[in-house]
Amino acid sequence: MESAKIIDQQQFRDKLANVDRSGKRLWIFPKKPKGPLYNYRTWFSWLLMGLMFVGPWIKFHDKPLLMLNVLDRKFIIFGMVFWPQDLNLFALLMLTFVLFIILFTVVFGRVWCGWACPQTVFMEMLFRKVEYLIEGDANQQKKLQEADWTFEKIWKKGLKHGLFWVLSFIIANTFLAYIISIDELKLLVEDGPARHLGKFMALILFTTVFYFVFARLRELVCIFICPYGRLQGLMLDKNSIVVAYDFVRGEPRGRMVKDDPEKKGDCVDCKLCVQVCPTGIDIRNGTQLECVNCTACIDACDEVMVKINKPKGLVRFASLNGITRGKKFSFNPRNIAYSAVLTLLFSVFLFALITRSDIETTLLRTPGMLYQKQENNQISNLYNIEFVNKTFKDLDVKLKLIEPKGTIKMVENDQIHVDPESVAKVSFFVLRDAADIQKVSTPVKIEVYSNGELIETMKSKFNGPIFKKQ
Repeated sequence: MESAKIIDQQQFRDKLANVDRSGKRLWIFPKKPKGPLYNYRTWFSWLLMGLMFVGPWIKFHDKPLLMLNVLDRKFIIFGMVFWPQDLNLFALLMLTFVLFIILFTVVFGRVWCGWACPQTVFMEMLFRKVEYLIEGDANQQKKLQEADWTFEKIWKKGLKHGLFWVLSFIIANTFLAYIISIDELKLLVEDGPARHLGKFMALILFTTVFYFVFARLRELVCIFICPYGRLQGLMLDKNSIVVAYDFVRGEPRGRMVKDDPEKKGDCVDCKLCVQVCPTGIDIRNGTQLECVNCTACIDACDEVMVKINKPKGLVRFASLNGITRGKKFSFNPRNIAYSAVLTLLFSVFLFALITRSDIETTLLRTPGMLYQKQENNQISNLYNIEFVNKTFKDLDVKLKLIEPKGTIKMVENDQIHVDPESVAKVSFFVLRDAADIQKVSTPVKIEVYSNGELIETMKSKFNGPIFKKQ
């Protein structure tokens, strides 16, 4: 009997709340949540959305504060320009971010998903609120869904999906502004789609994707598509703080009956925690893949506990060890190791960022060319040098040959000028007296100065013949 009970309790893991036995999707109609945590989440979400929509308009030195132009491989983050040459910084930043997500999940579960993830913020705090406003709460939405196509259903569905499309269009414009900058987006509006067909098609594509995600996919993004949700099972342990049901206090569950001799737990099996869940799960079954830690079930359960004169917190943020052993959170060796590596990576990233030069240079001997014999018994090698200006100001660059003994002769202008946020390529000769050449290949060291300040020392090779002294 005991083994049968255990199997029965684990049956929920064999199926999804939004899929029936035949594999057909079951549409979830979550009850409108209310309570302190929902209010906090609403205010926090409005703050995040406000920052996101205002972000493209904020400029620093007349440049976007944040721009992620993948097409041109140019990124502006907090006023600093990053190019493909800064790949090492990007790799360090991504490693640091991934490790931070792992550490955060190990300690706090999927709080990010329920409180800060754009998918949840937009779905629950924007699109879902529009749906509640037009179609009503869960029961009213179910009735409307099952009803025949009357005038009421047509105008409500039409209005809802029309607003969904408008909201998706606004979000798509904002995301596109982060990619191409708000100035480029203004040109698309002023000049019309015909002159910027590629950008316009990208805008329509983004709008369609966002509409499909928030109108149809919804919780499927969190359950099936998001890799972070799939990986949380590998990162959580018994000390991780998640939204959890206190089964020690709540079981055995059952409705309150006056003068009932059977001892019951605090859970009255009202199922409100299930009704408000946006992914349709029963939090009383334990930690589950579908749970995004949105805390809607906490508010619903606390409201019931107040009504029946029981302490709040039957569903709360807690760890499994905290529920079963009353153990408070403490850092274990795994958390300490993650924290140490995270601190090290972040320190290396900050050092690389602080020591990052304003101009990136690449020096190469012109491929496929041998040395050249010049007048006055001189030998020359031709070099190509590329400058990447990572700043918002003009840079004047000069080259100085340190070793070996010789001179530099520019192919075109003697003055090298690099425009802001641009790349400049120039060619030059290094000339040496033939009598000074003692090796077939001689190391070359060239210093690069910008506005009189040494910014980098470049190294290459000088090839030439060996002249025997008479």
